[in-house]
Amino acid sequence: MVDQPFTRASTLADVYAHPVGRDVVDRLLLAVGRGPGVLTNPLVRRLRLSSVERLTRRFTGPGLVEAVIGLLNSCPDRPTAQQTDHRWWHSAVVYQIYPRSFADSNGDGIGDLRGVTAHLDHLAWLGVDCIWLSPVFDSPNEDFGYDVRDYRAVMAEMGTMADLDELIARSHDLGIKVILDLVVNHTSAEHAWFQAALADPDGPYGKYYFLRPGNPERPPNNWTSFFAGRAWRWYPEAERWSLHLFAPGQPDLDWENPAVRDEVTGIMRFWIDKGVDGFRLDVINYISKPPGLPDGDEFIGNLMGYTGIEHYFYGPHLHDHLRQMRRDGAPDPDHFLVGETPGAGIEMARLMTNAGRRELDVVFNFDPLENPGRTRFDDYRYDLNGLKQAWINQQQRMVAGDWTSLFYENHDNPRMISKVNPDPEHRDAVGKLLATLQLTMRGTPFLYQGQEVAAINQPFTSRDQLRDVEAFRMLDEGNDWGRVLAGSRDHARVPMRWDATPGGGFSVLADGTAPATPWIEGQSTDPGYSVAEQRDDPDSVLNHYRQLIELRRSTDAFTLGEIEFVDASRRDYWAWYRTGASGDRFLVEANLTARRRPARHRDAGEIALGTSPAPGSWLEPYEAVIYRIE
Repeated sequence: MVDQPFTRASTLADVYAHPVGRDVVDRLLLAVGRGPGVLTNPLVRRLRLSSVERLTRRFTGPGLVEAVIGLLNSCPDRPTAQQTDHRWWHSAVVYQIYPRSFADSNGDGIGDLRGVTAHLDHLAWLGVDCIWLSPVFDSPNEDFGYDVRDYRAVMAEMGTMADLDELIARSHDLGIKVILDLVVNHTSAEHAWFQAALADPDGPYGKYYFLRPGNPERPPNNWTSFFAGRAWRWYPEAERWSLHLFAPGQPDLDWENPAVRDEVTGIMRFWIDKGVDGFRLDVINYISKPPGLPDGDEFIGNLMGYTGIEHYFYGPHLHDHLRQMRRDGAPDPDHFLVGETPGAGIEMARLMTNAGRRELDVVFNFDPLENPGRTRFDDYRYDLNGLKQAWINQQQRMVAGDWTSLFYENHDNPRMISKVNPDPEHRDAVGKLLATLQLTMRGTPFLYQGQEVAAINQPFTSRDQLRDVEAFRMLDEGNDWGRVLAGSRDHARVPMRWDATPGGGFSVLADGTAPATPWIEGQSTDPGYSVAEQRDDPDSVLNHYRQLIELRRSTDAFTLGEIEFVDASRRDYWAWYRTGASGDRFLVEANLTARRRPARHRDAGEIALGTSPAPGSWLEPYEAVIYRIE
């Protein structure tokens, strides 16, 4: 069935019945701290978009309804159930490495590829199946590797191509797959393509980017950057504006140019030929921009924080571009394609990832990382009931051929333990609870380095302790220090703590010479929170992660098994069954708060694993228990 085009005569019910419309409405309600329950009112559901525009125009200004109609009409697709074969990543645990901060093998204060290779045994011992390396390509490091200067060369600070070849080979010897972070929404301004574009804006490489002539005092549109300020940079030598959704030195590529798409798929084939098993694709849903780059709606910009985002977060040719990437760049179904897709909701994710569509395999949905009405830069106590509602909603909407990622942390987000409860008394309990939730839910878990030893946010006190370009630009724009500190990406980028020695074992030199000061220094050095200390402690967060991964690997119940939620409406409490085709069945029961509460299913079966040394008739603060059901 083909949907009729949306008009002002369409109703809110019509909008919400459309997959993209549902995600848009959910996103707008989330931003104002409301849930979708408001749409259960039949009077609200029957409102025509013309009436919505008339009723809200005073607050939203003109253009909001028109923007929504345009977005809906650009995407007629609907998700459908598609059977799929089991792939390795359905059962895998993925571990993200930020190489600059993982381990320094040569004492220059910067983590490198040899440092990663030296610690692969830790990852094999932990039980992970795949590592994801944040960018290691040649880069001037305006955004620490997310500004690529050469996609076929290794960053000098990271080592050599031979080092990367060795890392891939050694990983495979240990049964660990490797995916690379591929950043192709934009390049570095120092990339040869962009330099050629500046030299000849009307030549072939000028068409690789959004280069626009005009008045140097007036950008081509009102779009704003994710790193604060306008999304345009004037290049006087070329007499052109260049679009950059991120840092000024990260010009966006124009994916409507088929030559750009061919370049990208050629890069993918180059690395697959070298043995990598897939890619994590940075902000990949931003690659399709509409013709003419129209101004963004001011109301949406103020609500979402970024003017213009409605035009490109789910652009008109996104699915075409993703299908070409799969077909021409990574055609083997076992090549794992992971999309970072900020702003895309559950239904958009299903359209990008359902197996029958041959686009991506999983995407990252960031909505569960913040409570409704909150952003990363708000300083607040995260309510785990929000995670519960978000993950239940997501799980219940999955059908055959759908799959999802499970994550709390990465290189762009603060540490989740600190958001849930920064009280040191609860650090281990929260860390073990988060591990249990993530590794027993249906989907592919993505761990981030340090998560396994209960890493927390850093008590930064001054600008000179930070390194993040986003934080600097926010401070330069006049943002309050507390707001910047709450969401700084530097919390997750301090060096990994390998042992309790000064410097945490980040730099270890065979000749005993003193290493350089790390590129960014960690401010938290609490005893007991390094790999070496926790490995020797059977009750540690690290060993709980290892035991969970071992349990997960021992049964199909926690990988491919069905999920059934129990007492889902009960606040501060979360429980579910996982049942495998093998007949294995487990119950997971968790307390989401710092208060004791009765264990509702204590007699469900034998305890397979718990976060408390002696589970009883009460769930202790943040306790989780896994029961094996006979």
